Amino acid sequence: MSTDLEIGVAGFIAPAGIAAVITPRAKLKYLDDWTAARQRNADRYRERLTEAGGRRQESGVRRQDVVDLPYDAGCGRHIYNQFVIRLAQRDSLMAHLKTCQIGHEVYYPVPLHLQECFANLGYRAADFPASEQASQETLALPIYPELTEALQATVVNAVAAFDGGASVP
Repeated sequence: MSTDLEIGVAGFIAPAGIAAVITPRAKLKYLDDWTAARQRNADRYRERLTEAGGRRQESGVRRQDVVDLPYDAGCGRHIYNQFVIRLAQRDSLMAHLKTCQIGHEVYYPVPLHLQECFANLGYRAADFPASEQASQETLALPIYPELTEALQATVVNAVAAFDGGASVP
């Protein structure tokens, strides 16, 4: 599977030019508000998806028939650039969300140890089974700061309506 999310070369991207420096500085004044909005959206997802049958992933014991929600230990300050759920039937849920015209993303479809840029390290499939399983089960839901409660309810309702084996009614 080749995607634009696979890493061919390890490194970084360095923006060039004055616009690349000025634009982020101009946006800094909004950062706290954007973070607070994402945190509210994450709290609302947790509340509503839990009501719909999802499970907060706290115990470390996973069930294949349940949508696992991100765990927040309550220390630090999570900015929720992504809100990633996990379920064994991820690909079926993705198809369902696509049918419902709801955006979603898989950010690591190939585990890092199997990426081309780390081939020289000599890792093979099955060397990191938890990472490989996560790459097949994780899915990011929309969580951008401007996400309204109504749009978020649409996402929750679509996940709740999914009948692909997850215990979300």
